[in-house]
Amino acid sequence: MTGIDNASTGADVLTTRFCALAGVRYPIVLGGMGPPSTSPELVAAVSNAGGLGILGCSGLSPDQIRERAKRIRSLTGRPFGLNLLLFSASDDAIAALLEERPRVASFAWARSDQDLAPIFARAKAAGCLVVHMVSDAAEARRAADAGAGAIVAQGTDGGGHVGTMGTFPLVPRVVDAVAPLPVLAAGGIADGRGLAAALMLGAEGALMGTRFLATVEAPIPDAVKQVIVASDGYDTDLTEIPDIVSGRVWPGALARTWRNGFLREWAGREWELRKCRPEAAAAVAEARAAVDVDRMPILFGQDAGLIASVEPVPVLIERIAADATRLLQGGRTPG
Repeated sequence: MTGIDNASTGADVLTTRFCALAGVRYPIVLGGMGPPSTSPELVAAVSNAGGLGILGCSGLSPDQIRERAKRIRSLTGRPFGLNLLLFSASDDAIAALLEERPRVASFAWARSDQDLAPIFARAKAAGCLVVHMVSDAAEARRAADAGAGAIVAQGTDGGGHVGTMGTFPLVPRVVDAVAPLPVLAAGGIADGRGLAAALMLGAEGALMGTRFLATVEAPIPDAVKQVIVASDGYDTDLTEIPDIVSGRVWPGALARTWRNGFLREWAGREWELRKCRPEAAAAVAEARAAVDVDRMPILFGQDAGLIASVEPVPVLIERIAADATRLLQGGRTPG
């Protein structure tokens, strides 16, 4: 059973198999964004509101992973997830994540030569639901064959690191490729309309990143939240520039990034940026410290054009769920 197949039974149209697997009320998931974009407080707020909060752990030491998981548990008794980028994850980091036994062990961006099956088997042995993010149907099939319990199909509409196919064509292809595994849709989803559309495409929930950045609980500076609110959704580009500056190459990914002064300065001059990367990285660090939003990379999705205000997580999730329910029952959203 996928998408909204349960609607005809009279059950809550938002109650999908993923809800049961993850132990959540709503099929609304916080993307596993890394620090400094997320925090235990944001993760707990999403879980407490009935969704699934996921903490990005890439770049954290094993002790930091343990400490943040402990902090999440002090803030919520509800299920949550921990996420790692497999291309850069050490075995110690994977071990620390699994020692914490989160309800969901979330993975993404594996190298093509990485064997996923042993990692997924360890996670399942720890009692975790394995959720793996992909940007194409072939990688989805590879993850399913390796033992994933659910798949995230992330379209290029999303913020941060994405592939090259849009969410609407990607999600049905992944649903078909991995059936009967549940699929979450990601990329460009910010409201109840997007969640309803995801379910109509055959997904069993939606994973959101940009929408949760523009919340009261998000740990990013207010100036960055206001950049997202002010965006019309047309002002981002797919680029390698943030990764060149950071010195970390993501396999098969481009970064959807706000087209500010920083991005305009280096667009078309990537070759030169590679030569002076240390100086550019130092300048970016200074800009971040000063919260100079024009001189630092800021990654967010095209759905920023759908975000009109910074809101508390509980208010946001209840509205998304209510609007999606109304649409799936044949009504219309307000406004």
